[in-house]
Amino acid sequence: MYIKNIIAEMQETFKEIPYGIEHTMKVLKNAEVIMDGEGIRGEERELIMIVAILHDIGAVEALHKYGSIDGIYQEMEGPTAAKFILDKVGYESNKIDRICHIIGNHHTPSKIDGLDFQIQWEADLIENLLGTEMKEDKKKLQDAIDKNFRTTTGKALACRLLVL
Repeated sequence: MYIKNIIAEMQETFKEIPYGIEHTMKVLKNAEVIMDGEGIRGEERELIMIVAILHDIGAVEALHKYGSIDGIYQEMEGPTAAKFILDKVGYESNKIDRICHIIGNHHTPSKIDGLDFQIQWEADLIENLLGTEMKEDKKKLQDAIDKNFRTTTGKALACRLLVL
């Protein structure tokens, strides 16, 4: 129930940055594949899906305030935007803090503090690596995968999409 409404809110927010919708939906798909492989179900799965849907939600406000959608600005603006959406759809308030913590740090790998955050990191990193010039250098990609991926499924997905 919540997921459909949160996706609709994300799409409305990203009207100004339409490529954000496409990126978000790809990250969500990656997260779902990783969760399937890692056996993530129930409330934890829902939380990770919500983080995937809202991870870049601060980009619009960042663009307005700072003229940039760089990760540091997304991290600054994302939690407030995510909380607004989650409150609007009536999401359980006891889980909002965890979602906002991940969104507020999602470009800072040293802040990864749980499997939920790790899955989001991996799902997003796959898409970010696909969009860089690094995709032409298989050795650099493999090094990035080895350094950043901790889940078996995420690592396999990254290798399949980026290296093979």
